Amino acid sequence: MDQSTSPDRAAPMERLLYEVKKVIVGQDHLLERLIVALLARGHILVEGVPGLAKTLSVKTLAQAIQAGFRRIQFTPDLLPADLIGTLIYSPRDGTFTTKRGPIFANIVLADEINRAPAKVQSALLEAMQERQVTIGSETFRLEEPFLVLATQNPIEQEGTYPLPEAQVDRFMLKLVVTYPSKAHERQILDRMASTHAVHTIEPVMHPNDLTSARTVMDEIYMDEKIKDYIVDIVAATRDPRSYKVPVEGLIRYGASPRATIFLTLGAKAAAFLAGRGYVVPQDVKDVAMEILRHRVILTYEAEAEEKTAEDIVKTVLDHVPVP
Repeated sequence: MDQSTSPDRAAPMERLLYEVKKVIVGQDHLLERLIVALLARGHILVEGVPGLAKTLSVKTLAQAIQAGFRRIQFTPDLLPADLIGTLIYSPRDGTFTTKRGPIFANIVLADEINRAPAKVQSALLEAMQERQVTIGSETFRLEEPFLVLATQNPIEQEGTYPLPEAQVDRFMLKLVVTYPSKAHERQILDRMASTHAVHTIEPVMHPNDLTSARTVMDEIYMDEKIKDYIVDIVAATRDPRSYKVPVEGLIRYGASPRATIFLTLGAKAAAFLAGRGYVVPQDVKDVAMEILRHRVILTYEAEAEEKTAEDIVKTVLDHVPVP
């Protein structure tokens, strides 16, 4: 890839961020990670209390790239058919017609995914993984771009169905969204505290532009040493003793091979957004926490010592030699 032209090729993404930030205040990191996931064809799991502009962020992004957006409120009585669609029988002529569900959108917000039972979670996760949906005997491809942003409320766990570790692994990134700073909250007040606070978003991209950006991203150069570094980080979560990482006995299960793939794609996306035609070790470190925090499963001993997955990932990153 021509390193001198990469900043120009990344310019549409900069315009996209600029446009979305006209509405969204104080969630720059969430917005940047949304774009990383779009570029890498990944999905995002977000943990955060209500009212932090998660829905508004995703909806605004969809408007800016002229993509279809649907929000699905997950509840205990939700059925798979409510998500993917179903066959409707017509008694007049004895035929079935397909009614597509809200999953048929470019960007889907699955709100409080842990409130729905396992069958519904599985239906969503299958669509995320296969990028297709089967209704009756017909299989339908989901249009690109296809991004699922699923939210979990960390403070209200009664009546929830926690996502199994194997299913959480399907998400490329897990973000923890926190409260805005005092200065950002003041900006939110000035911008949004009105009964007619409507902000017009100008479309700055088309979904086809995203396909072109992915092609450019795939061309970004990654040195063999960086590839080895990524493999070493993931391997250190499985066998910390070999890498002299002082977390022995604290990790029950290390990261899966999906972590290796997503670290590679995430680092390339980070380099692309930085306007570089090559990956540096810091690109890997920048995305590593959000790619690994939900893939490192702790032992009871770690929980007894009040260690978090973030603590373990940070220790691994601190001890694995950087090329």
